[in-house]
Amino acid sequence: MNYKVVSVKPLEHLRLEVRFADGLSGEVVFKESHLYGVFEALKDPAVFSQVRCDEGFVEWPGEIDIAPDAMYHAICANGCWVLEN
Repeated sequence: MNYKVVSVKPLEHLRLEVRFADGLSGEVVFKESHLYGVFEALKDPAVFSQVRCDEGFVEWPGEIDIAPDAMYHAICANGCWVLEN
């Protein structure tokens, strides 16, 4: 399976739209409860808006990224991947 992300754009703070190489697209939503540890920097809207797609991954400055395979499966099943704890 190819989990390569080809585009990502912030829709609003803590919401992204992503598209994969096979055409699948959907949303990624971060809940405040997920924003700890490495993800804590994403609480800042200025940091969150720096999201980019690089070599098939969704990432931010500071070596922050999210797993494309888990994202793909959740979007395939639900149209959305909600990251929460």
